[in-house]
Amino acid sequence: MSSFKIIGGTPLKGAVRLGGAKNASFKLMIAAALGEGESRLLNMSNIGDVDVTFRTLQAIGVKCTRPGDNTVYVVGNGLSTDTIPQFTGEKSRAATLFAGLLLNKKRRAMIPLPGGCSLGDRPVDRHIAALEAMGAKVNLSSQGIELIAKQGLYGAEYAFPKKSHTGTESVIIAAVLAKGKTVIKNAAQEPEVDDLISFLVKMGASIKRVGESIVIEGSSKLHGATHKVMPDRNEAVSYATMAIATKGDIIVEEADPHHMGFFLEKLTTVGGRYEVSPYGIRFWYDKPLVATDIVTTPEPGFMTDWQPLWTTMMTQAQGVSTVLEAVHNNRLAFTSELNKMGAKIELYNPTDPEIPKKYQFDWPEKTPNFHAARITGPTPLAGASSTVPDLRGGATLVMAGIIAKGTSFLDNIEHIDRGYENFDERLRNLSANIERI
Repeated sequence: MSSFKIIGGTPLKGAVRLGGAKNASFKLMIAAALGEGESRLLNMSNIGDVDVTFRTLQAIGVKCTRPGDNTVYVVGNGLSTDTIPQFTGEKSRAATLFAGLLLNKKRRAMIPLPGGCSLGDRPVDRHIAALEAMGAKVNLSSQGIELIAKQGLYGAEYAFPKKSHTGTESVIIAAVLAKGKTVIKNAAQEPEVDDLISFLVKMGASIKRVGESIVIEGSSKLHGATHKVMPDRNEAVSYATMAIATKGDIIVEEADPHHMGFFLEKLTTVGGRYEVSPYGIRFWYDKPLVATDIVTTPEPGFMTDWQPLWTTMMTQAQGVSTVLEAVHNNRLAFTSELNKMGAKIELYNPTDPEIPKKYQFDWPEKTPNFHAARITGPTPLAGASSTVPDLRGGATLVMAGIIAKGTSFLDNIEHIDRGYENFDERLRNLSANIERI
């Protein structure tokens, strides 16, 4: 088990090139296994979620290779089993994405309950309900979820009660080889979903967006294709907030402003500076930041993945900022670690009875959590020892360590490795004093 040692107080300066998007890359690998023949996926980051998916595909009989830098080849001819290994559920939330692949290829899918980051209740019932609408029979047990479609999957119309990024992708993967037409209503709008659609269309699938719906005409077969994964916008926001919070100046190569619109708008509001160029986006600190309020929402709003990073940056802003986390029901756990370092963050629940209508998670909750934070700044931070609670919470504690005076130690950093390639090395290249120990 490794840890990070960080000596803070150094502004970030320099340039960093984005890798392929975590929230697209491993899903594209599963989609590639739907085809007949070889698919070539380029710009794949060497991160934990990609590795888990690589090993899972190999375990069910899919030939996967890494023939070049940041490249994965997938040959989707045949599967040797209909059962996803248990380690997939323990390490990744991609388990339900395999259901459509297995049901189309083997008519049965045995999948473990999905894991990944502990962000509160992340129910898969919406994913399963959509597969049931397509003809799958479901059996739940302590071993996981068994789905059976003896006659194969059939096209159906399904409306998500709340937008679901992974749920939408699960249905797309299931529907491209199903019999007939599938209509996904209230579908997720994220560009990572569009990246998956783009790849599947190259493979021969018939998919199009119609308003907030996605319409899929099932195909009899798909073929291999070559695809370059979109750049990771969450990684871009990570470096951007770190640069501005440390009063630095960096260039994020390959950053796409079209994928970060709401973030850039809010950044301007608080006084952060950025400049869009053909090479990417430059981010820099210009003047003291001012407080603001945000509410996380599905695309095209302010992403939940950006919230921990933004919250940490706002500890350095003048005034009182508020954050309403409306996508995940327990994504403010990292704030207790920031408070240990000197931040002044108060968690609370809004009293307005209309607020719960914005929540994307099931309401009322099984276990009560705080859903809002009040951040008073600017506050100096001091080095401390912390445990990483989840992927973005880990990145935000790294940021806090770079801001802080003194030395910080972070353990449980395998969460960070799930979504960031060579994070410590890249930050060292930006002048951060960080090492893996």
